Amino acid sequence: MSGFRGNDAYGNPTGITRRGLIATSAGLGASAFADSAFAAARHLAPSDRVNIAVIGAGGQGSANMSKLTSQNIVCTTDVDYDHVLESLKDKTGAIAPSKQALKDAYDKARRYTDYRTMFDTQKDIDAVLIATPDHHHAVAARHAMERGLHVFVQKPLTYTIEESRKLAALAKANPNMVTQMGNQGHSGDDGRRVIELIRGGVIGKVSEVHVWTNRPVWPQGVSRPAAQPTPASLDWPTWLGPADIDWGYNSEYAHFNWRGWTPFGSGALGDMGAHLVDFPFWALDPGLPTKVETRHSRWAGNKSLWDTKRPAEITSYPLASISRYEFGKAKGGPLHMTWYDGGLLPPTPPGFPSNMSMSGDGGVLFVGSHGMLMHETYGEKPVLIGEGLDDKAKKIPVSLPRIKGGISGHEMNWIRAIRGEEKISCPFEYATQLNETMNLGVVALRTDHVIEYDAVAGRVTNVAEANQYLTRQYRKGWEL
Repeated sequence: MSGFRGNDAYGNPTGITRRGLIATSAGLGASAFADSAFAAARHLAPSDRVNIAVIGAGGQGSANMSKLTSQNIVCTTDVDYDHVLESLKDKTGAIAPSKQALKDAYDKARRYTDYRTMFDTQKDIDAVLIATPDHHHAVAARHAMERGLHVFVQKPLTYTIEESRKLAALAKANPNMVTQMGNQGHSGDDGRRVIELIRGGVIGKVSEVHVWTNRPVWPQGVSRPAAQPTPASLDWPTWLGPADIDWGYNSEYAHFNWRGWTPFGSGALGDMGAHLVDFPFWALDPGLPTKVETRHSRWAGNKSLWDTKRPAEITSYPLASISRYEFGKAKGGPLHMTWYDGGLLPPTPPGFPSNMSMSGDGGVLFVGSHGMLMHETYGEKPVLIGEGLDDKAKKIPVSLPRIKGGISGHEMNWIRAIRGEEKISCPFEYATQLNETMNLGVVALRTDHVIEYDAVAGRVTNVAEANQYLTRQYRKGWEL
């Protein structure tokens, strides 16, 4: 970034200093931001191109960004642009033809390493796409939302429940801000049909749901490795960002395996819960859980193979877990939902056809009083199980709007909603509640105890220790 003069408050090369509002905002409520000078993005007409900033431009960020090349990507932020470039290449080392438009967008965009510097410097942003590791999500989103910028945040929306509630408050304080979580299945035609069928009563009253995934597909249940030399292209301190730990770089963290390490990711539930838990949470509207209990394989670091208790230093999540959720205040009566990860599958329920199997990749099984409905990850390929249910389904009308492009149109739905052309698919008003439900499973896992939850207070009532996992400590300069 030659041409910048001096250093900002974070040690980044720029002549721009941090604004006082942002420096003092961590302890303020959402109402403090509603009347700020940053709280109004420019009005955009359907013919306008949206000015987008991308935070986390490699990996998942490049997949999201590839759907947005019709817009004006004004800047990108990433800690390793060599990694970004590699993601565009084919097996021969050349730029893949399918990614040429993305490469052109990268080349035209101004580049930053630290998104705090980007926000202080770049003044032509309308909307921000955030596709960093989980531990950055809320902090980056907060910077954008304070300024009234529209935000698209990859799943899980936040790393903690406190963060989720703060983003919900910011979104509520500025209803003109268009927010979207990156759970693409929420925009899919199949998934929306699932919601219509369940709400339409095709399988009767649902009191039991099973949800499973093949994740993790990265290391978990392993001890922290020794530090390695940091690649020259990687800004490791900025990658650590809000994580208040002193871990040296290891290739087992960046750029993909961070999901399994407790300071950075949310494990399998954080990775896939937004796709899978989404459908029962959406269809049944059960409110937040009242009780969660998790059983799991052993934590890494225990000296005995028979010791499954949580060690003093949590490094990576257990390899497999089962979380049982109770929604004691669900509108339709008590609901039980069980989550399985690590490749575990639910037990076969009575009436499940012997010639049918559950997808090993992941899925959801709704068990109702008159039959069952099963679908794969992202709500795809729904199947009704029970006599006469297909005929009943034909009588259920289409009631939910279909998103242009379906699953592949989730990113452009955000753009069209910003321009007033289409209703947003998965706004924070909904996504924060889904995210909190997912995160409570992680809290129960880390607590190693059944937890009882007061959703109004946002507190675990039976195990005081568990409440430390509803929030976290932040590295100085990266506070929420």
